Amino acid sequence: MDVALGGTFDPVHDGHRRLFERAFELGDVTVGLTSNDLAPKTRHVDRYVRPYAERKRDLETELSRFADEQDRSFEIRTLTEPTGIATEPQFEYLIVSPETVDGGHRINEIRRERGHDPLQIVVVPHLEAEDGEIISSTRIVRGEIDEHGNLTPESAGRGATQPSDESGSE
Repeated sequence: MDVALGGTFDPVHDGHRRLFERAFELGDVTVGLTSNDLAPKTRHVDRYVRPYAERKRDLETELSRFADEQDRSFEIRTLTEPTGIATEPQFEYLIVSPETVDGGHRINEIRRERGHDPLQIVVVPHLEAEDGEIISSTRIVRGEIDEHGNLTPESAGRGATQPSDESGSE
Protein backbone atom coordinates (compact mmCIF):
# COMPACT_ATOMS: atom_id res chain seq x y z
CA MET A 1 0.00 0.00 0.00
CA ASP A 2 1.21 3.50 -0.81
CA VAL A 3 0.63 6.14 1.83
CA ALA A 4 0.94 9.92 1.47
CA LEU A 5 1.22 12.65 4.05
CA GLY A 6 2.51 16.16 3.98
CA GLY A 7 3.59 19.03 6.14
CA THR A 8 6.25 21.50 7.16
CA PHE A 9 7.55 19.50 10.12
CA ASP A 10 9.41 22.33 11.82
CA PRO A 11 10.23 21.11 14.33
CA VAL A 12 9.20 17.46 14.38
CA HIS A 13 7.32 16.57 17.56
CA ASP A 14 5.45 13.65 19.12
CA GLY A 15 2.23 14.58 17.29
CA HIS A 16 4.08 14.20 13.99
CA ARG A 17 5.59 10.94 15.20
CA ARG A 18 2.06 9.65 15.77
CA LEU A 19 1.25 10.48 12.12
CA PHE A 20 4.41 8.71 10.94
CA GLU A 21 3.70 5.65 13.03
CA ARG A 22 0.22 5.27 11.58
CA ALA A 23 1.46 5.85 8.04
CA PHE A 24 4.11 3.15 8.29
CA GLU A 25 1.59 0.72 9.77
CA LEU A 26 -0.33 1.02 6.49
CA GLY A 27 2.47 0.80 3.94
CA ASP A 28 5.37 2.48 2.22
CA VAL A 29 5.30 6.21 2.82
CA THR A 30 5.85 9.29 0.69
CA VAL A 31 6.07 12.52 2.63
CA GLY A 32 5.52 15.83 0.91
CA LEU A 33 7.67 18.41 2.66
CA THR A 34 6.65 22.02 2.04
CA SER A 35 9.09 24.05 -0.03
CA ASN A 36 10.70 27.20 1.31
CA ASP A 37 8.10 29.22 -0.63
CA LEU A 38 5.06 27.19 0.45
CA ALA A 39 5.96 26.69 4.12
CA PRO A 40 5.15 30.22 5.36
CA LYS A 41 1.90 30.23 3.37
CA THR A 42 0.65 27.16 5.24
CA ARG A 43 1.18 28.67 8.70
CA HIS A 44 -1.75 30.04 10.67
CA VAL A 45 0.70 32.19 12.60
CA ASP A 46 3.55 34.29 11.22
CA ARG A 47 6.69 32.56 12.40
CA TYR A 48 10.12 31.59 11.22
CA VAL A 49 10.36 28.25 9.40
CA ARG A 50 13.78 26.69 8.97
CA PRO A 51 15.12 26.13 5.44
CA TYR A 52 13.97 23.10 3.48
CA ALA A 53 17.35 21.34 3.63
CA GLU A 54 17.43 21.46 7.43
CA ARG A 55 13.84 20.27 7.76
CA LYS A 56 14.44 17.46 5.26
CA ARG A 57 17.55 16.27 7.12
CA ASP A 58 15.67 16.08 10.42
CA LEU A 59 12.66 14.43 8.78
CA GLU A 60 14.86 11.74 7.18
CA THR A 61 16.26 10.89 10.60
CA GLU A 62 12.77 10.54 12.08
CA LEU A 63 11.31 8.56 9.19
CA SER A 64 14.25 6.13 9.06
CA ARG A 65 13.44 4.87 12.53
CA PHE A 66 9.78 4.18 11.71
CA ALA A 67 10.61 2.63 8.35
CA ASP A 68 13.13 0.27 9.95
CA GLU A 69 10.67 -0.77 12.68
CA GLN A 70 7.98 -1.63 10.12
CA ASP A 71 10.32 -2.88 7.36
CA ARG A 72 8.96 -0.22 5.01
CA SER A 73 10.43 2.30 2.63
CA PHE A 74 9.93 6.05 2.44
CA GLU A 75 10.56 8.96 0.14
CA ILE A 76 10.54 12.70 0.83
CA ARG A 77 9.36 14.95 -1.99
CA THR A 78 9.02 18.71 -2.21
CA LEU A 79 5.52 20.19 -1.92
CA THR A 80 5.07 23.34 -3.97
CA GLU A 81 1.27 23.48 -3.64
CA PRO A 82 -0.99 22.47 -0.74
CA THR A 83 -2.64 19.53 -2.52
CA GLY A 84 0.82 18.31 -3.53
CA ILE A 85 1.69 14.72 -4.23
CA ALA A 86 -1.52 13.12 -2.94
CA THR A 87 -3.34 13.87 -6.19
CA GLU A 88 -1.08 11.36 -7.97
CA PRO A 89 -2.73 8.02 -8.82
CA GLN A 90 -0.39 5.62 -6.98
CA PHE A 91 -1.50 6.52 -3.46
CA GLU A 92 -4.18 4.63 -1.55
CA TYR A 93 -4.10 6.33 1.84
CA LEU A 94 -3.74 9.90 3.02
CA ILE A 95 -2.73 10.53 6.62
CA VAL A 96 -4.17 13.76 8.04
CA SER A 97 -4.62 15.49 11.37
CA PRO A 98 -8.04 16.81 12.43
CA GLU A 99 -7.40 20.31 11.06
CA THR A 100 -6.33 19.03 7.63
CA VAL A 101 -9.31 16.73 6.94
CA ASP A 102 -10.90 19.33 4.64
CA GLY A 103 -7.71 19.42 2.58
CA GLY A 104 -7.96 15.63 2.25
CA HIS A 105 -11.49 15.94 0.89
CA ARG A 106 -10.29 18.57 -1.60
CA ILE A 107 -7.52 16.19 -2.71
CA ASN A 108 -10.13 13.49 -3.32
CA GLU A 109 -12.17 15.94 -5.42
CA ILE A 110 -9.11 16.60 -7.57
CA ARG A 111 -8.41 12.87 -7.84
CA ARG A 112 -11.98 12.22 -9.01
CA GLU A 113 -11.68 15.02 -11.60
CA ARG A 114 -8.53 13.32 -12.89
CA GLY A 115 -10.17 9.90 -13.01
CA HIS A 116 -8.30 8.46 -10.00
CA ASP A 117 -9.82 6.51 -7.14
CA PRO A 118 -10.31 8.53 -3.96
CA LEU A 119 -7.85 8.06 -1.15
CA GLN A 120 -8.82 6.49 2.12
CA ILE A 121 -8.40 9.41 4.52
CA VAL A 122 -6.97 8.34 7.86
CA VAL A 123 -7.41 10.94 10.59
CA VAL A 124 -4.86 10.71 13.39
CA PRO A 125 -5.99 12.50 16.56
CA HIS A 126 -3.93 15.30 18.07
CA LEU A 127 -1.61 14.55 20.92
CA GLU A 128 -1.97 16.76 23.96
CA ALA A 129 0.79 18.47 25.87
CA GLU A 130 0.90 18.25 29.65
CA ASP A 131 -1.29 21.37 29.88
CA GLY A 132 -4.09 19.71 27.90
CA GLU A 133 -3.55 21.83 24.77
CA ILE A 134 -2.37 20.21 21.54
CA ILE A 135 1.30 19.72 20.78
CA SER A 136 2.21 21.96 17.86
CA SER A 137 5.37 23.18 16.21
CA THR A 138 4.26 26.77 16.78
CA ARG A 139 4.03 26.19 20.53
CA ILE A 140 7.50 24.63 20.50
CA VAL A 141 8.96 27.53 18.53
CA ARG A 142 7.36 29.97 20.98
CA GLY A 143 9.04 28.15 23.87
CA GLU A 144 5.79 27.01 25.53
CA ILE A 145 6.50 23.25 25.27
CA ASP A 146 9.17 20.85 24.08
CA GLU A 147 8.78 18.25 21.31
CA HIS A 148 7.17 15.83 23.76
CA GLY A 149 4.61 18.28 25.13
CA ASN A 150 6.38 19.07 28.38
CA LEU A 151 5.91 22.66 29.53
CA THR A 152 9.07 24.77 29.19
CA PRO A 153 8.38 28.01 31.07
CA GLU A 154 12.06 29.00 31.11
CA SER A 155 12.45 28.74 27.33
CA ALA A 156 12.40 31.81 25.12
CA GLY A 157 11.75 29.72 22.03
CA ARG A 158 13.43 30.34 18.72
CA GLY A 159 11.58 33.49 17.82
CA ALA A 160 8.82 34.20 15.37
CA THR A 161 10.61 36.17 12.68
CA GLN A 162 14.21 35.07 12.39
CA PRO A 163 15.46 35.69 8.88
CA SER A 164 15.36 32.60 6.73
CA ASP A 165 18.45 31.23 5.04
CA GLU A 166 17.58 31.03 1.36
CA SER A 167 20.47 28.66 0.69
CA GLY A 168 18.39 25.58 1.62
CA SER A 169 17.87 23.55 -1.54
CA GLU A 170 14.51 22.25 -2.53
